[in-house]
Amino acid sequence: MIVRAARSVIVRNGLGATGLRDIAAEAGVSVGTVTYHFASVAEILNEVVVLETERFYGVIVAAVDAEPDPVQALRMLVAPLFDDSEQVRQHWRIWSDYWTAVARRPEVAEEYAERIRVWEACLVRVVRRGVDDGTFDRGPDGIDPATVALKTAAYSDGVATQIAQNAAGLSNAVALTWMWEFLALQLGLVPGTLRS
Repeated sequence: MIVRAARSVIVRNGLGATGLRDIAAEAGVSVGTVTYHFASVAEILNEVVVLETERFYGVIVAAVDAEPDPVQALRMLVAPLFDDSEQVRQHWRIWSDYWTAVARRPEVAEEYAERIRVWEACLVRVVRRGVDDGTFDRGPDGIDPATVALKTAAYSDGVATQIAQNAAGLSNAVALTWMWEFLALQLGLVPGTLRS
């Protein structure tokens, strides 16, 4: 209940303007109740990100893991990140605040890394399947699935940040086109292969 309330406040006000009193008021509990369960807003933010990861990625990752075609699996994994919806905007708002908090205090995220990097881990599995079955092939350079996943996560995070800042000429549709171009280069695919 407290974590769901914190998510609502963070989405509405931003992490910088969110305090324990705000979270308590949203949850309908006392500040003491919040501090009994959580030592700080940073600890609550970690739990918000875990909840957001489960909420946003859970169904997507399960469907992607069940999809035998690695190209289709990539489409299913990446396209939802750039859907033009309030749910996606809220998702990126939470992540943006989280990255800012972690940049200031990296130790905040250490124990949560495995629980929140599920999208990237799923991408590693998809790329590995595609390499193993010959769908993805960059020739003699080869493909390291973990490196491709990390690069892709970093690229998508940057693109999403630019969208949130209303960068001129950048829309969700343009961002998705860029993602397909980026992944085609990383995976040795003919340009346009990933566009659905």
